[in-house]
Amino acid sequence: CGNNRRARNALGVGNCAAEYYYDLNHHQWKEDQLNIDITHHEPKSFSDWVALNAVKMVRLGFDSATGWNGEITTKKVLQRVIFLETVAAVPGMVAAIFRHFKSLRSMERDGGLINMFLEEATNERMHLLTFVTMRDPSIIFRASVIGSQFAFGTGFGLAYLVNPKFCHRFVGYIEEEACSTYTKIIESIETAPVGSDLAEWRTQKAPKIGVSYWHLGEEGTVLDLIYAVRADEAEHRDVNHSVVAMQPGDVNPRYDPKLRIDDALNKYVRAMMTRSANMESTLPLQ
Repeated sequence: CGNNRRARNALGVGNCAAEYYYDLNHHQWKEDQLNIDITHHEPKSFSDWVALNAVKMVRLGFDSATGWNGEITTKKVLQRVIFLETVAAVPGMVAAIFRHFKSLRSMERDGGLINMFLEEATNERMHLLTFVTMRDPSIIFRASVIGSQFAFGTGFGLAYLVNPKFCHRFVGYIEEEACSTYTKIIESIETAPVGSDLAEWRTQKAPKIGVSYWHLGEEGTVLDLIYAVRADEAEHRDVNHSVVAMQPGDVNPRYDPKLRIDDALNKYVRAMMTRSANMESTLPLQ
């Protein structure tokens, strides 16, 4: 779905229309869901402390190498998010694969977690496929992605074999940093002086693949896109932190049927109360 393939169909996403058919859970965020809370899970164990500090060390090195603490530009933003999304899509797939094989060995259900982690991996990959339509990475950049993917994928896979809960806490902290990064990007776009490249993202149309995936509408901008991506990262943050506390037999925290039924009932009751109040207000006075 790179820039050189965009003209192959009306969506402008190359031959990737099938992405939409198979990913039935892709997001359509409501306005109030886009304004996320920047939260932090305080370490409660030695394992949590190791995970947190490992993420801090990696971020410090990456920020220094990419000059992220200086002036924020569109080039820096795209270079950073494209690279990070190639790595961010790894943990969900690793978790899904390991849990899939465990379910086969134990001949037991997985509580919907396999599908949740597959969706997480797909969601992160869609971030990547969207951003690469805005900047075509160089050969050197692509080579560094291959090396980092091999190193991180191997290391994360081995760690998941030993301690899955440590890995999910690690991912939760990574997603906290991702939320902070995207918040910084959003603030930079919204405060950028008129005429600058960053300011153009306030009105520039989002790539068509992103408009379709996040249902941004015909007028969806790059800024709208980044708000949606940040909301995704916040959800991954909360899910991975919550998975650490799960016990055998617990179900997918994102799609818990009981919570969904409760939410549906609450919406029904609110709708009926609103309808009743509206009817009473329209009745003629006796």
